[in-house]
Amino acid sequence: ERVDINYIGLLQVKKVEMIFVTGASGLVGSHLIQSLLSKGKKVRALYRQAVPVFPGSEQCEWIQGDILDPIGLTGALEGVDYVYHCAAIVSFAPGAAAKMLQSNVDGTANVVNACLVQKIKKLIFVSSVAALGRIRENEAIDESMHWTPATSNSVYGQSKYLAELEVWRAMEEGLPMAIVNPVIILGAGDWNNGSSGIFKSAYNEFPWYTGGMSGFVDVLDVVDAMQLLMESNVVGQRYVLSAENIHYRDIFNAIAKAFDKRLPHKKVTPFLAGIVWRLEAVKGMITGKAPLLTKETAATAQAIVRFNNQKFLNAFPDFKYRKVEDTIIRVAKELKAIHHLA
Repeated sequence: ERVDINYIGLLQVKKVEMIFVTGASGLVGSHLIQSLLSKGKKVRALYRQAVPVFPGSEQCEWIQGDILDPIGLTGALEGVDYVYHCAAIVSFAPGAAAKMLQSNVDGTANVVNACLVQKIKKLIFVSSVAALGRIRENEAIDESMHWTPATSNSVYGQSKYLAELEVWRAMEEGLPMAIVNPVIILGAGDWNNGSSGIFKSAYNEFPWYTGGMSGFVDVLDVVDAMQLLMESNVVGQRYVLSAENIHYRDIFNAIAKAFDKRLPHKKVTPFLAGIVWRLEAVKGMITGKAPLLTKETAATAQAIVRFNNQKFLNAFPDFKYRKVEDTIIRVAKELKAIHHLA
């Protein structure tokens, strides 16, 4: 069959779009990259010291750099179409405040400025419900709320709020963007740092529990939601990502059961928590190590906080959150394999 040569000449090879990810070594970033690569996406990611190793990481294009280096960051975004900004420092230790503010706020400013220079098609920013002000015991937290000194007990929450302002500013300057505000994320990450630490505490049969409540969400749901947002026409919006509001004691019990460990059985009262965080502060000053409990984390652990997840479900009605109990069983199994636990 004869084919018109002029028609062939008009055919163009479709450009493979490049996706850039910051925070590749973190819980969300590493799972996001794995998900993107599994779908055949072309991914470039930033690392600072050592290339992160996880399933499929060898398929990623790695760029050494730092979000605090605006020139290097702008160069790293050359040829990129879409950006997921997941990098952040999460700490409630008083001594980490300045470094955290610099990384979370100035780093985010550098990311969005580089996106504007390179004319990125869309940015998804991973914020936190801490940016909405978590200390609101009489009403469910939703996207209409904002951080204020009265509604937040953490510098981390302030840093994420200020980082969001940089993202909103960039939108006004022409950068299409959307923001996700996850609650406590459950996933198999570094259990010496971050939210995965609650699994280590349960495995070590930590005996204490608190009377607080918070929202919890699977890391796989977070990365799925981020990709839905990126591939949609939605811009200029932010969404709380939360599967269920659950008491901390129920979470600790479920994790302990998944590891076949003793359940926590000693309740931490506000009075006792106040004593412990003060003792930890003194211990930290003597040893130079970050305290295990701070005034901020003690208050958060006692607070009854509920989150309204309806906005995202209304925008994406086919999306369904995984059950937290199923997530805990899966993550415990993954952590057993990672750490070669019996």
